[in-house]
Amino acid sequence: MLIYRWPKSREFAWFTNAPHKELAVEKKNQNWIKVEGAQFRFPGGGTMFPRGADAYIDDINKLINLKDGSIRTAIDTGCGITSWGAYVLSRNIVAVSFAPRDTHVSQVQFALERGLIGVLASIRLPYPSRAFDMAHCSHYLIPYPLGNLCRSWILSGSPINWQKHWRGWNRTAADLEQQQTQIETVAKTLCWKKIVEKGDLAIWQKPTNHVHCKANKKVFKQPRYTKLDKCLTPLPEVSDVKEIVGGRLPKWPKRLNAIPPRISGGSLTGITENTFVENTELWKKRVEYYKRLDHQLHETGRYRNLIDMNAYLGGFASALVNDPLRVMNVVPVDVGT
Repeated sequence: MLIYRWPKSREFAWFTNAPHKELAVEKKNQNWIKVEGAQFRFPGGGTMFPRGADAYIDDINKLINLKDGSIRTAIDTGCGITSWGAYVLSRNIVAVSFAPRDTHVSQVQFALERGLIGVLASIRLPYPSRAFDMAHCSHYLIPYPLGNLCRSWILSGSPINWQKHWRGWNRTAADLEQQQTQIETVAKTLCWKKIVEKGDLAIWQKPTNHVHCKANKKVFKQPRYTKLDKCLTPLPEVSDVKEIVGGRLPKWPKRLNAIPPRISGGSLTGITENTFVENTELWKKRVEYYKRLDHQLHETGRYRNLIDMNAYLGGFASALVNDPLRVMNVVPVDVGT
């Protein structure tokens, strides 16, 4: 059956499109998902946010500012039924929801039914360094390799605040303490700084460069810092500890049309500031033409998720930023930049 149009799809999905009742049974006390006749209803709850995703996101906002434009892109690892990604969108933050295939079958299918971007994967994530402003993980179960992907990391649930919850998690206090120690150790080897831990939330921030790490000979002792594939753009080297690797990004929405630092700095061969501006203007004209050809592009909720299979500089997505849909940009590995 056809999915509901957005924003109704955030709350409802047809059972026949994802015929799996397991979560409705196993998580019935956590307000994840309910079966109501021929459809699912998503109340917005989760393991670590039984009061609802909105209230949980408000708690995060009390610790770091989610509304000042510093954070635009996020990845939600172990996303469950993607409630966090569904509700953080109202804060003007676009999330990619990521999960493994597990005993609950394909949770990411619910993301797609709800009109969100979901990824099901079992190998290394195909994103370059600093692809996301933030990573979120609620109820830590799988050690995802996030060190290169994002600029900050929010973790809630096991083992955070284990002193309060260990009995309810059916694990020993010693086991949970050891798990948190391991997480803290990994964060230190990555030169991440914990900026706050309060209640069930802990937040780390990635350094703006690795000058300190190199000086202390910490970074390159770790196997996770093996060379990346050449299809991924490496970050420029820096010599000053105060310099931000890759350049400082403007806050959203200025970031949308600002010349990216890697272009203004000349680190992308063959791409100039004029190239970026001309590409942006070209795609504005093209999208206007597309809308004249396909009137459904004007219909709210008709298209929710699009994919640009040869995104180049993201001009197509930029031209559609004010429309009620989202574009996933894909850049072929052989483009050379």
